[in-house]
Amino acid sequence: DEFPTTPDPVITTETFTGTIGVNGSATHPVFTGATGSVVATLTSLGEAPPPKVGFSMGTLSISGVCTIHLRNDNAIVNSALNGTVSTLQGSLCVSVYDTGGLTGPVDYTFTVSHP
Repeated sequence: DEFPTTPDPVITTETFTGTIGVNGSATHPVFTGATGSVVATLTSLGEAPPPKVGFSMGTLSISGVCTIHLRNDNAIVNSALNGTVSTLQGSLCVSVYDTGGLTGPVDYTFTVSHP
């Protein structure tokens, strides 16, 4: 017997950049086209990285509210958040934020790989 196969979803990697200030944060929406694994990786914290920042991933409501599901308040370069999108088309949000250790603005870059 032959069973129909479902093709693996195409994985897309998006790059997000910005700057956060002391006590600041930045949130970026991420839209997925299928269910599957999502990995957000903090790839850069500027030329003089702070000891740590906050890094989180959650779901984004239609009204724009970001509900955090994964959080790392001690994130450094190469910290990753691994999650799963269980709805066919998911609206996610990924945030970078000061956890109290910044002394000035910090440039950041992170990637999100998702279906």
